[in-house]
Amino acid sequence: VQEECDGLPLALKVIGSSLHGESHMVWKKEKSTICQGESISDYHKEGLLRLLETSIDFLDDITRECFLDLGLFPEDSKICVDALLDIWVYVRRIEWHDAFVILSKLASRNLLNLTTNLGSQATFSYGNASELYVSLHDVMRDLALYLGGQDNILHTKRLLIPRNENSLPEKWELLNNKAFDVQILAIHTGPMEENEWYEMNFFETKALLLFTSSDYFLPPFLKSMKKLKFLMVCNYGPKRAIVKGLDALSSLTQLKSVDLERLSAHPIQNHCKSLENLEKLSLSLCEGFEYTSTFNIKLKDFNLDHCSNLEALPLGIYSMPSAQMWSISNCHLVQQLPYDIGNLSSLRMLRLSALPSLKTLPPSIGKLRWLEYLDISLCEGLRELLEEIGQLKKLSEFDMRECSSLRMLPRNVCDLSSLKHVVCDEKLGNQWLQAKSFSIPRLRVEIVEAKFSLDWLDD
Repeated sequence: VQEECDGLPLALKVIGSSLHGESHMVWKKEKSTICQGESISDYHKEGLLRLLETSIDFLDDITRECFLDLGLFPEDSKICVDALLDIWVYVRRIEWHDAFVILSKLASRNLLNLTTNLGSQATFSYGNASELYVSLHDVMRDLALYLGGQDNILHTKRLLIPRNENSLPEKWELLNNKAFDVQILAIHTGPMEENEWYEMNFFETKALLLFTSSDYFLPPFLKSMKKLKFLMVCNYGPKRAIVKGLDALSSLTQLKSVDLERLSAHPIQNHCKSLENLEKLSLSLCEGFEYTSTFNIKLKDFNLDHCSNLEALPLGIYSMPSAQMWSISNCHLVQQLPYDIGNLSSLRMLRLSALPSLKTLPPSIGKLRWLEYLDISLCEGLRELLEEIGQLKKLSEFDMRECSSLRMLPRNVCDLSSLKHVVCDEKLGNQWLQAKSFSIPRLRVEIVEAKFSLDWLDD
């Protein structure tokens, strides 16, 4: 097998991973397959692609489909795991935890790489999906695109409309008014006005990924996508983009998850309020969020990340009685949280990560009686934990790494009888070990060193 791979490191890595632990007969069969394989492309990577295709043959049907979905994302991009899992959950109808297992399987076979915002190799834990990113070797992306594009274009499961300078490729005009069976649609383009879109019909599409580099008019055919469950609008340009044509959102009654990146978020957020089935809203590198006064009361999952100009959270942000997962991260100017955080009474997970200006937590945090996961990592300005922390009787995981100003734990942390895992630095670790010996025998204390980096800015 090594000889047939011509010593190519990527081929050896991927195929070796797929054959790890297999019998001698399986290795012989794989060698025969590689030797007899036909070329699958007519460009310079055809030999490597032919070799790597055999590694996909070892995947079950569902895992294979999930791998092929990765080809829809831009070349050399970091794919947020949280968004990727949403696609698999809402389109592939996979349970969230099973989707995580599939991701882990693909990573173990070296078909993708998993990293975190901390620049370290990823580890899976409850609540950290928004910190994880997938990256794909260019050749692996080419393989996913090829294998995923073998069906008739009108009947394929996934479809990529690539960028052609600042417009759609002319060949797509030939498909004007055609109906597609595609489930996942990705469109890469530059600035688009309403009259530059072709009229295409995607009645069966459940996930739409829009990648742009400037101001943008949403495709008019969005109105007819009645089965759409996941919408991503991602701007790769240097400035925040303004999105127009937002009236189309009102017809997306089945929409479950909206993911926005590097946009002026306020106009879109106002239109999202009317989406009665919307369960999840994620905003990254967006601006204008502070002007939002009300939110969709049915939201179960809310994520706000890297909103650098945000100084104060809008008061209406806590009017989400159904919220179970709530995350604010990397908003460096936020100094305080509204007092009524305790109104989020259904919360299971709360992330308040990388808020270096945050001085204290509101006392009402003690009202979160169902909270299982709390993350205050990288809150360097946080000086104390309130006694109310001890009221979180359901808390099982607590991440408080790199909270350099925190020196003492409140005495009643010993009341956290459900606590199983704490991540912290050494000075707090000793205090947690004392609490463990006193009243929390099942507690595992993980002491970590500082690992924070700004490598994500390069992307």
